Amino acid sequence: MIRAFAARSPQSGLAPMTIERRVPRPDDVAIRIDYCGICHTDVHFVHNDWGMTFYPVVPGHEIVGTVTAVGSQVGRFQPGDRVGVGCLVDSCRQCASCDEGLEQYCENGWVATYNGEDRHDGSRTYGGYSENIVVSDRFVLRLPEALDPAAAAPLLCAGITTYSPLKHFGVGSGHRIGVIGMGGLGHMGIKFARAFDAEVTLFTRSATKAAEAERQGAHHVIVSTDTDQMNAAANRFDFLLNTVPVPHDLNPYMNTLKRDGTMILVGLVNPIEPPLDPGALLFKRLKLAGSLIGGLPETQEMLDFCAEHRIHCDIERLDIANINAAYARMQKGDVRYRFVIEMDSLRG
Repeated sequence: MIRAFAARSPQSGLAPMTIERRVPRPDDVAIRIDYCGICHTDVHFVHNDWGMTFYPVVPGHEIVGTVTAVGSQVGRFQPGDRVGVGCLVDSCRQCASCDEGLEQYCENGWVATYNGEDRHDGSRTYGGYSENIVVSDRFVLRLPEALDPAAAAPLLCAGITTYSPLKHFGVGSGHRIGVIGMGGLGHMGIKFARAFDAEVTLFTRSATKAAEAERQGAHHVIVSTDTDQMNAAANRFDFLLNTVPVPHDLNPYMNTLKRDGTMILVGLVNPIEPPLDPGALLFKRLKLAGSLIGGLPETQEMLDFCAEHRIHCDIERLDIANINAAYARMQKGDVRYRFVIEMDSLRG
């Protein structure tokens, strides 16, 4: 039995609980968890906002830890290695997407790091708010030595969620990209777009974020509530990376795209409100696209890229005893930009 923090109902909050981890299989890696980032998805699952939570739930899919043991078939890792585990811990491994290293689009459904169903025995998966985890080596990532392990934890969700679409859609030198929103995802989008040598503009509702946006790497800031600024930005951008996780009006932003421009949604999972004007798509041949995390090869590529370019997530370290207060702060937007649990606080 190992120590963890879990929610037992939508109203319970998170509290200590003991859980079991499986005996390592031949292809498994056993990992002592050193740090675990807190994602807004964790909050949604704890509160059952999406109506799909199985209780008790142990959240956490931004995991950095140290290998403690490996199965007999594992050759890539050995005890003592610093590693990471992201949003998924298995997939069918047989479909076209899995064959291409795009496990996040597994045609038979991937297994989430928590609240998922193990393909072998049907047990419920538990996440990183715990002392350790056991994961198939295919879904374990090597953490470059140049990365600070605590600041690297959110790269496994916020990092790959923003890196993957920028890479896939070919954002690069000479492109103008607008990043909508500057939370955990948005501030990473700015850093990656700048590293890809694009001209980066932040769209924000608050003019007070200008200096912070520039510190993150943005060249310009547009206050989205200022009609004059939005009108002046018409037909300016090649790409928009929309990181806002709640329903909002997309139409004013679509107007800022050039002909053949693309808006990429990475945060919005609810219906678009108000509806999108299809005329914006037709008359400028615009594209509205979506992107979901990344597969294992691309996530490793992203970690290596971050090490090379000295990119990290801005974090606030957290004692797990304060987890419920951290959730309350996150719901108010009071974190710059990710909380990361120091798991030694769980071990005591």
